[in-house]
Amino acid sequence: MVNGVSNFISLAKTNIIWLFLKWYFFKAPVKIIKIWRNYLMFGLNYFSIGLLLKTYFSYWRKYSWSYGRGFDLNRYLMAFSSNLISRIIGVIIRTVLIITGIIFEILIFILGLIAFLGWFVLPIIIFSLYALGFELLLS
Repeated sequence: MVNGVSNFISLAKTNIIWLFLKWYFFKAPVKIIKIWRNYLMFGLNYFSIGLLLKTYFSYWRKYSWSYGRGFDLNRYLMAFSSNLISRIIGVIIRTVLIITGIIFEILIFILGLIAFLGWFVLPIIIFSLYALGFELLLS
């Protein structure tokens, strides 16, 4: 019995069909998932969604105006309104970038899921098309 099992294992290691099935159903899906994960991580790093959320209400490009020494109402209102506008511009641009990054992540997730599931459906499609082709040839 042990000799038969070892013969099967050695045969399975050298059989090209077994090697193909092992690659197609075990090794390639792991690679697809790793590639999919890399694209998702690229999107998070490229759009810097975490950093944009941390600095959401910061000045746009650190453009800020000083209030200066002493109290001058005109200078105070000018600096306050300029700083407020800089923060509003920062919020608007960060919001657009965050939304764009989230849309990119959703698209990459959906496309990766289609590719992953399509990998397993592809042999069925290929064999179905061959069968349909032979049926059309014989009819």
